[in-house]
Amino acid sequence: MPTIDALSERLTQYLNTNQIRQVCRAYYYAEQAHNGQRRRSGEPYIVHPLAVATILTEMHLDHQSLMAAMLHDVIEDTGIPKAALAAQFGDVVTDLVDGVSKLTHIHFESKEEQQAENFQKMAMAMAKDIRVILVKLADRLHNLRTLGSLKPEKRRRIAQETLDIYTPIANRLGLNSIRMEMEDLCFEAMYPMRYERIRKAVITARKSRESIVDNIASAIRNRLSEAGITARVFGRRKHLYSIYSKMRDQHKSLSDIMDVYGFRIVTDSADDCYRVLGAMHSLYKPVPGRFKDYIAIPKTNGYQSLHTTLIGIGGVPIEVQIRTEDMEAMANHGIAAHWLYKSESDQASGTQRARQWVQNLLELQRSAGSPIEFVEHVKVDLFPDEIYVFTPKGKILELPTGATPVDFAYAVHTDVGNHCVACRIDKQPAPLSTHLQNGQTIEVITSPAAQPSPAWRNFVVTGKARSNIRNYLKNQRRSESVALGERLLSKALNAYDRTMSEIDQANIDQVLSETELSSMEDLLKEIGAGNRMAPLIARRLLAANRDSDLDLDAIGSTPLAIDGTEGLVVNFAKCCSPIPGDPIIGHISSGRGLVVHTESCRNIGDLRDNPEKVVHLSWDKNITSEFTVDLYVYMENRRGIIVDVAAAINMADANIDKIDVEERDAQLSVTHVKVSVQGRKHLARVIRRLRTIRGVSRILRTNKHLKEPS
Repeated sequence: MPTIDALSERLTQYLNTNQIRQVCRAYYYAEQAHNGQRRRSGEPYIVHPLAVATILTEMHLDHQSLMAAMLHDVIEDTGIPKAALAAQFGDVVTDLVDGVSKLTHIHFESKEEQQAENFQKMAMAMAKDIRVILVKLADRLHNLRTLGSLKPEKRRRIAQETLDIYTPIANRLGLNSIRMEMEDLCFEAMYPMRYERIRKAVITARKSRESIVDNIASAIRNRLSEAGITARVFGRRKHLYSIYSKMRDQHKSLSDIMDVYGFRIVTDSADDCYRVLGAMHSLYKPVPGRFKDYIAIPKTNGYQSLHTTLIGIGGVPIEVQIRTEDMEAMANHGIAAHWLYKSESDQASGTQRARQWVQNLLELQRSAGSPIEFVEHVKVDLFPDEIYVFTPKGKILELPTGATPVDFAYAVHTDVGNHCVACRIDKQPAPLSTHLQNGQTIEVITSPAAQPSPAWRNFVVTGKARSNIRNYLKNQRRSESVALGERLLSKALNAYDRTMSEIDQANIDQVLSETELSSMEDLLKEIGAGNRMAPLIARRLLAANRDSDLDLDAIGSTPLAIDGTEGLVVNFAKCCSPIPGDPIIGHISSGRGLVVHTESCRNIGDLRDNPEKVVHLSWDKNITSEFTVDLYVYMENRRGIIVDVAAAINMADANIDKIDVEERDAQLSVTHVKVSVQGRKHLARVIRRLRTIRGVSRILRTNKHLKEPS
C-alpha cells in the first residue's frame, strides 16, 4: 500500500522542497475530506488518490498534476465546493480537478449525438490542459488494478470502455507503458481463462528461450563492442494482450508469435543508431522489406526508432529496435517524457507535435457545426488506424483504414452486405471497391436478388465482411454444385435412356458406400465440383443390373444447355472467352466445376484425350446475361483515336470493362479492349463500328483473327 512518506521520498528526485510540501498539503486535505469513506475493496478511500499520484510520479509529472491527483474526487464525492478548493490551492489545480471530475461521468455506451457530445467533453478537457487526461488515465489505471472487488459484469464493462477509448488515447499520446498495462488488465478482466492460459504458456515459452536470447544478446554486445559503440542491449517482451490480439486477428498460434525473438538496443545519439544498424546487418542477414526508419519519419505520437528484422543462426527470426535514451523515454512515457510545461527549448519534437495536436482541438471546436462533425475531425486524429464514416441517418461507424463500401455494408448488417449492389458516397455514385475516407456519408443500395461476388474478397478488409462473404459463397457454391451435378448426372443417364427416378435405392446406397459419401446430395455436389465424373457414376449406378441389355459404353449426344447464370461452378475459360453463338464444349475440372471453351480453342485438344471429362454443351435459347470478350485493335498512333474507339463501342450498345494500349512503334499501337456483349451478333456490331474508324487496320479476338460473323 502506498504511503505519503514513500511518495515524498520519490519526489525528491525531481521536485523542490516547496513543491513537495504543496503535494503533501493536498494529500492531507484529501485525507480529511474523504475521512470515513472506503472503497469497495474495504480500503480507506485516500489510498486511491495516493496511488494515482504515485503513478504520475513514475512519469515525473509536475506538482500541480500530483495535487490534482490527490484532490480529483474531492469535489464529486465530499461536497466541498469548487470555490473552496480554489481558495486553498489556486485556480490551476482546481481547474484540473474539475476537468477530471467531469470526465468521471462520461460513459461511451450511448449512441450517435450523445456519443459525440460525450467524446467532445473529453476532447475539450484535453485541449484546455493535457494534464487533465494524464490524471484521468492514471485514475483509470489504478481502478483497473483494483477491479477484483467488482462484479464480473461491471469489470467487463469498464474493461471494454477502457479498450475503446482510454488505451487509444494513451497510444495517441505515446504513453506505451500505461497503455500496455491497461490492455493486459482489461484482457484479464474480460477473458480471465484465456488470460491465464496464455500467461502460463508464455512463462513456459520464455524459460525455454532463455539460452537462445542470452546467446543472441551476447553476440550483439560483442559486435557493438568491436565497432566501438556504447549501448544497452536487452530482450524485448511482448505483453499478453498484444500476443492475444495477434493470435486472434492474424490467426497465428502462440508458437508462431513466440518464435520471433525481439531485442532493443538503446544508444547515445541518432548517429549511433545508424551505426548500430550497420553493425546488426553485418552480424545477421537482414530480411528485405522489413526495415523501417521512424527516426527520420516519426510516428504521429512522437515515437522514434529504427526497426529491422534479421535472420539469425539456424534461421531464427530476430526483430531489433534501435533508439536513443531520449527516444526510449518517449516510447515509454510519450508526452510526459519531456514535460510539456517546461521551456520550449526542453521539448522534444514529438512532444511539440502532441502539444500542437491538443491545441488544435480548440480550433476544431470553434469550427465544428455540431458534436458529430467535431467527432469526425478529432476522433480520426485520435485513432490514426481507424476511419469514421456516417450512415445517411448520421450514425457514426468505425472502420479500419482501407475499408470499402462493402465493409461498411457488412458493418451495418449482414443482410445489407449480402444484398448490396451499389453505393453512393456523399450522394455521388462510386464503385464498391472505393477506399473510404474520414467523414464521408455512405449510402448502400441493395437488391433482394443480389448476392456477394467472389471479387469482393480481393478488396474488403474487415473480418466481418471476409467471413460473411466466405460463408455465403461456400454455401452458394455447394447448392450450385448440387444443381450442376444433378444436371450432369441426368445427362449421363439419358445416354442409357434412364432417369434418376429409375435407379434402385440399393444401387445408390452401393455407390455411396464405394465413394465413402453419406448422401446423394453429397454425391451430386462432388460431381458438380468436378471431383467425380458423371459418366462413371452413371455406369456404376447402372452396373448392378447385370441382366440389362444396356450398352454402358454409350455416349450421350444431347448437349447440356448453358445460359451463363449457373454461378460459381460454371466458369468461362479466359483463353478463348466463349460468348453465345460460339460452338462450345466443356470439361470437368476438379475443384472448379465445369469449364466452358470454344470448340476451336487450342487448349481443348489435350482435354479431348480424356472423354470422361468432356461435356457436350449448347447455349440456352433464352440468354439475358452479358459475356466478356477480348479484342485486340491494331491502329495508327494518332491523337484522339482512343476516344474514337470508346465512342464506337458505346454506339454499338456495349460496355468497356478494361482498356490497355501497347505502343509497337511510332506509327502503330495495339489496344486491348475487354468488352461486354450479349453474343456473336452483338460482337459483330461492335467490330463493324470499330472498322469504320480511320486508322484501324486489324481486329483480333483472343489472339486469333476474327472474321466478321454472318
